[in-house]
Amino acid sequence: MKQWIKRSMIALTIPSLLLATACGASGQDGQAAGKQPEGKVRILKSGIGFNEDHSQAQGLIKFAEIVEKNSGGRIKVQNYFSSQLGDDMKMMEALKAGTQELTMPSTSPISNMVKEFGIFDFPFVFNNEQEAYAVLDSPFGQKLLDKLPQHGLIGLGYWENGYRNLTNSKRPVATVEDFKGLKIRTLQNKVHLEVFGALGANPVPMPFSEVFTGLESRTVDGQENPIAAIESSKFYEVQKYLSLTNHVYTPFVFLMSKKIWDQLTPEDQKMLKDAAAEAGKYQRALNIEQNKKSLESLKAKGMQVNDISPAEKEKIQQIVKPVVDKFAKEFGEDVVKEMYDGVQKARNK
Repeated sequence: MKQWIKRSMIALTIPSLLLATACGASGQDGQAAGKQPEGKVRILKSGIGFNEDHSQAQGLIKFAEIVEKNSGGRIKVQNYFSSQLGDDMKMMEALKAGTQELTMPSTSPISNMVKEFGIFDFPFVFNNEQEAYAVLDSPFGQKLLDKLPQHGLIGLGYWENGYRNLTNSKRPVATVEDFKGLKIRTLQNKVHLEVFGALGANPVPMPFSEVFTGLESRTVDGQENPIAAIESSKFYEVQKYLSLTNHVYTPFVFLMSKKIWDQLTPEDQKMLKDAAAEAGKYQRALNIEQNKKSLESLKAKGMQVNDISPAEKEKIQQIVKPVVDKFAKEFGEDVVKEMYDGVQKARNK
């Protein structure tokens, strides 16, 4: 009798174990396919170079709030500011490896991987932010984002970096001749290097996280960035002159790791894209306001500010035209034409 009971228990236990094993494997497979275990919170690490005062950081805080609310707390974003997770190139590599979920570089470093993004480094493309938005938020802008997945990245949309302006510790830059001999930190980008070289400056590529130290030690004389970035990074402490060149409008690209993206359900993917768009509108408006306030603040902090006349800007355009023409061929003249057609369409509205 005892042997019969023992055999019966074994017979009942084996199917139960097999069922449990099958369920366990199914659970693992489900998690890999993006089916989040019940009650488990997914954490998305987001890293940027700017500190918490900058509009990009404030926009990411807003993004985190939207994501947590719209996911019912299932997904949370942890933001790391001031290059805590590394510079733009390091963070993009982390996204590709799947060890970091989110970052937001400008288009300039991305162009080292997807060359077509380099068109946003062409000088004097957009007359105002609205023209830029019209191009970025169009099918043309999406077409560029669609080139990212093959590099292990997903583009959630475009936020605003803004118009870049020149600072230095030597002199006001009001004419083309004033560029000559200045050691200018540039982005790690071929277009920037050649544009400033054509103007007679000595361009020095450098990660953003190293710029303040480079300016302080006089490794470089100056740098170029949007006004809000100049203030939030405290460049006024080591730079005397601010020249309102407005030479390039560069957007941020909100990037996500494709490895992580592919683990999400279509519903959560859409939720993240929608949250990026909603927070992006907030960030764009905030950035414009920040730039206005930062300009007045920089003047109050002792920076000498000067404009550049339209005539001098025209001279700059003529000098750098061969550089633009060269890279237009490299990036694809059809792509460049489509961008400029989009700008013209926005102007004709």
